[in-house]
Amino acid sequence: MNKKHWIVLCLSGLFILACKKDNPIKEEIEQFLGFRKPANFPEPVYNLANNPVTKEGFELGRALFYEPRLSRNNTITCGSCHIQSSAFTQHGHDVSHGIDDRLGTRNSPPIMNLAWNKAFMWGGGVYDLDLQPITPITTHEEMDENLENVLNKIRALPKYTAMFKGAFGTEEVTTARFMKALSQFMLMCVSSNSKYDKVMRKEAGAAFTTDEQAGYVLFKDKCASCHSEPLFTDGSFRNNGLGISTINDKGLYGATLIETDKYKFKVPSLRNLQYTAPYMHDGRFLSLAGVLEYYHSEVQATPNLDPVLNQNGKLGIALKEDQKAKLTAFLNTLNDTEFINNKMLSEQ
Repeated sequence: MNKKHWIVLCLSGLFILACKKDNPIKEEIEQFLGFRKPANFPEPVYNLANNPVTKEGFELGRALFYEPRLSRNNTITCGSCHIQSSAFTQHGHDVSHGIDDRLGTRNSPPIMNLAWNKAFMWGGGVYDLDLQPITPITTHEEMDENLENVLNKIRALPKYTAMFKGAFGTEEVTTARFMKALSQFMLMCVSSNSKYDKVMRKEAGAAFTTDEQAGYVLFKDKCASCHSEPLFTDGSFRNNGLGISTINDKGLYGATLIETDKYKFKVPSLRNLQYTAPYMHDGRFLSLAGVLEYYHSEVQATPNLDPVLNQNGKLGIALKEDQKAKLTAFLNTLNDTEFINNKMLSEQ
C-alpha cells in the first residue's frame, strides 16, 4: 500500500467515525433525555410528579413490555399486539390475536401519546395509565394470566430484581412498581415528528404542498370537532353510526351502564394512519379510502348517533372525490417515520 492510499484509508476511517458520532439514533440510545413535552403539544394529563420517567425505570418498563412471562404460557408480550413498525398496533388483524391464537373483539389500538389520554381502551373503563395493563394481562383472549403469577415469575429472575433495584431503590417487586415501570415506557412512546408537527413548529424547510394545505383547511372544517389538534383526538367517546355488530359490542355502555353511552367508542387519533390499518374499533375498514367513503355515504341513523354526523337531517360528512384526495394528502402528513423507527422503543 503506497502513502497516498494509506492517507485516503485513514481519512475514510475518520469520516466513518465522525458519522457514527453524529448519528442521532445512536446518540438517542446512549443519551436518555427523559420525558419531554413537544413544543406544539399541550401539557400532559398524566401526573409525572408521581412517576417521573428515569432511565432505569424506562429500561425496566421496556423489558417488561417485551416480556412473554406476562402471559399465562409465556408466549405473548405487550409487543405482540402492539408492534412498533405499525405504530404499536397489531398489523393486518381486524381484531386482536392473543394467547393460543384466541381472537379478541376489538382492534388493537396504537400506543402513542398516552401522556395526554384521560381514558383508555375503545370502550373506556380505565382512567389511569398505571392501571391499564391489568386489562390485557388478565383478559381471557389476550394474556389470560393473573397479576400475582406475573409478579412471582418476575421475582424469580435476578435480571429483574436488579432492574427494580436500579429503578426504585430496592429489589422489591410490587404491583405499583411493576405498573409504574410499564407506564414509564409507554409515556416515552411520543409521536411528534411528522411533517405536520414540523410545519406547526415552523422548522426550516417544512411546508405543506398545495394539496396538503387544501386538505388541512378541509380537515379543520369537517373533521376537527372530534379529531382536534395536535393529538388529533379530543379523547371523547362517540357513536359514529357504524351500526350494531354481530357480537353487539355496546362500547362505553359496558363500563358505565348509562343508556345514552350505548355504541359509543373512543375517538381514535388520526396520527400514523399509514401504519395502523385496519380502522375502527372492530377493524372493519381496510383502507383510509374506505373510511372516507363510510363517512360520506354509509353512516347509519343509530341510537345515540353523534349530532355532528346528523346535521339538518343529513347523515355523515359530505365529501367530493377531490376533497377526499386532498384530505388524504393532509392526513398523510401525520405519519411519523421517526416514531416507528425509534431504536430506543424497540426490543433490546
